[in-house]
Amino acid sequence: MSETAREPSFQDEVLSELGEDRLLEIADLLGTDAEGAQRIVGSSVSELSGELRSAAAEPVSADEVRAAVAEVSSFEPPLHGVATLGGLVGGGLVGGGLMAGVLAKLARPAADAVAKRTGLPAPAVTRAVELLVPVVLAVLTKRAAGRKGGLGELLGGGRR
Repeated sequence: MSETAREPSFQDEVLSELGEDRLLEIADLLGTDAEGAQRIVGSSVSELSGELRSAAAEPVSADEVRAAVAEVSSFEPPLHGVATLGGLVGGGLVGGGLMAGVLAKLARPAADAVAKRTGLPAPAVTRAVELLVPVVLAVLTKRAAGRKGGLGELLGGGRR
């Protein structure tokens, strides 16, 4: 371990922002306990992050992802717990429409991958991932407020 304190992972921050009540809601939706839901959330966040990185690398979607990252980076961080209320502030999603739209497009492929890997019903996993989108958006917005850099910096480096 390095001499400096380790920054929480993107997944850790999403779980923290999600909160226990929403985690239990996801557990009920998936027919599992809190620990199982936590694993599925981690897997879903990993898939969403990977899908976002892939979209950023594709010529067709790269400009949209760059614009969404720039938009998220220009917002003030949301209040803690806002995502647990559906991610709404002033009538709109925290972090703006572009990133919310990008994440919404990527939710289905991420959910399909998680459902295939876990054997859980695709509709339930899709709903769980949809519940995560405003939370992921809130965490991206908070992270963007604290640093400069692109998508890799916001997601915390590394692999898919």
